[in-house]
Amino acid sequence: MTKFARLFLPLLILGSGVAVAELKIAVISVQQAISQSEEAKAKVEAMGEELEKDQTELQALSDEIKALNERLAKDAEVMSDSEQRRAQKDIEDKQLELQFGVQKLQKEAQDGQQEILREMSPKLNAVLKDIIDLEGYDVVMDRQAFLYVNPKHDITRKITELLNDKE
Repeated sequence: MTKFARLFLPLLILGSGVAVAELKIAVISVQQAISQSEEAKAKVEAMGEELEKDQTELQALSDEIKALNERLAKDAEVMSDSEQRRAQKDIEDKQLELQFGVQKLQKEAQDGQQEILREMSPKLNAVLKDIIDLEGYDVVMDRQAFLYVNPKHDITRKITELLNDKE
């Protein structure tokens, strides 16, 4: 290492510490800020009510599969081979139907959550811009990008409160 580099490197490191100390940094958990807002909670509840009928149907189908399995186990000795195969096929068909229904319900729930995030993003961005301007943050980062952040830098709760006030 040259003499210049040995002198310059420590100064660079010390100088960068001063620059970082002057930065006003905040982190936010976007998903948490949105999901804990009153508007998002109401939308999630409404979505849950919409999906409740499908959940009830899937539970009934699951109960039917359980009853068919119990019947097959109980009556297998007195059933003919063709009856057993038919009963097993009915169970398999209903299990496939249940699996498809569960996947469909999960997709609908996931799509609903994504829609809520999409609808609320402009409001979040407006609130975030307001708080950045008001409090003079130089850097605002996503909380999920870090393993640890001192809670004093987390503005998620402030953002949620401002989202609630904006409604």
